[in-house]
Amino acid sequence: MDSSLPNPEAFPLDHLTERGKPSDIALILRDRSLTYDDLSRNVGRLASWLTSKGQAGDRVASWAAKGELTCFMPLAAARAGMIHVPINPLLKRAQVAHILRDSGARLIVGTPSRLTLLEADDVPANCELVEEERALGSAREFDKAQLSAVDPNAIAAILYTSGSTGAPKGVVLSHANMWLGAAAVVQYLGLAPSDRTLAVLPLSFDYGQNQILSAFYSGGSAVPFDYLFARDVPKACEKYGITTLAAVPPLWRQLTEVDWPEAAIDCMRRITNSGGALTTDLVHRLQSVFPSTEIYPMYGLTEAFRSTYLPPHLVDSHPTSMGSAIPFAEILVVRDDNSLCQPGEEGELVHCGPLVAKGYWQDEERTAERFKPAPPASRYGGLAVYSGDRVISDEDGLLYFAGRRDAMIKTMGNRISPQEIEAAAVATGFVADAVAFGIPDEEKGQGIVLIVRTLGGRDADEALRGALKRELPGFMQPDAIHWRFEMPINPNGKIDRAALIAEYSL
Repeated sequence: MDSSLPNPEAFPLDHLTERGKPSDIALILRDRSLTYDDLSRNVGRLASWLTSKGQAGDRVASWAAKGELTCFMPLAAARAGMIHVPINPLLKRAQVAHILRDSGARLIVGTPSRLTLLEADDVPANCELVEEERALGSAREFDKAQLSAVDPNAIAAILYTSGSTGAPKGVVLSHANMWLGAAAVVQYLGLAPSDRTLAVLPLSFDYGQNQILSAFYSGGSAVPFDYLFARDVPKACEKYGITTLAAVPPLWRQLTEVDWPEAAIDCMRRITNSGGALTTDLVHRLQSVFPSTEIYPMYGLTEAFRSTYLPPHLVDSHPTSMGSAIPFAEILVVRDDNSLCQPGEEGELVHCGPLVAKGYWQDEERTAERFKPAPPASRYGGLAVYSGDRVISDEDGLLYFAGRRDAMIKTMGNRISPQEIEAAAVATGFVADAVAFGIPDEEKGQGIVLIVRTLGGRDADEALRGALKRELPGFMQPDAIHWRFEMPINPNGKIDRAALIAEYSL
């Protein structure tokens, strides 16, 4: 291990509040800026307020737009010894209800407009609902809680992501997972106290949350920013003097199509990409907009945080490569028998090391399917994540994506379970059966195709689309819906998904 990196067992997550100088700016909000003194004090007070609401190990959820609450809650919950459950603001009522019930949340703090969407049956009996401003106001009445001394391997957060069986599944992260993720990113990106990061990605994602945590680790400034249109991002970059911007391929495509002020381009030191591969064309478009900016293609998954990155000096010569392992990550390419593949040989990508999550929340079966003992060749050993991604390494150790083993849909930087879309379609009462899958889409990565069998011979396309818009977030909406009177059946008596995919992917 690189001796310049921190010990994996060194600190709980909330110690990130002490990384910057007291007078340095930690967080830039729309109406004010908060120093590292403010960060430490406000996180400590929020932690004390949380402690008054429950006890160590309780799950506390947040469901709000980017701001002081959503930026500080991961650290405050950690200091209180509680487990943070951030909820994507784009999710709809049914999905939030599942997360609350599955996590057993004792508290949810959110904006009034969101909390009023929840019905009595959506919330666990012992779960308290508190409006965002009330929580922040109440916290100011408390004394600052001291830095925690919990075991860095204790659970710090549960991040919910779509699963292969349909319902969102909770990925369990330790203090060490999140702390070391911030440390690793700061090292390979070269973040410094002079950097300002515009946090445009959802804070409920590990990639999005790390925008904030890595800024704090470096002693720099984070600028949480919710945008309506792509053109809002360059304006914000100019206004705040942004040096670091992270996004996913669909957003990068939009950002290369809008005007960028010269001041915003001149300030930008680095841009990063994950949530889908950059194409050669998109790399060239980014280089055209940001001729002097470092480009960092990256790869990761929630179960193992960030896994690989491609150094900027290799982007021109290897534009489609995923790169190699980030600090703290060990990446192996293995055959089905767990032996190591040779360069040029396709195999499964396996993630090892202290960035690997602790499994899925209260789901031993799915945990056992994905989290397994590391291959014999691993230098870390312990638990590893078998990604289901097929990759090839070259003679220099650079990785290239070859395909996926499972049927997850990856669109606009989101990993989506086909079963979640299918269940929502059938639940509308307009269709008898449904099959969803992804097809290549230049703008989104994958477009969503939904095949449905009519109920009673009725084609209710408009009604179905309306119902899906009410129940599913925008990134889960089908791009195309095809109606059928019958579905193909395989020898096992099940719907022949492969046949449908072949038929409609032509």
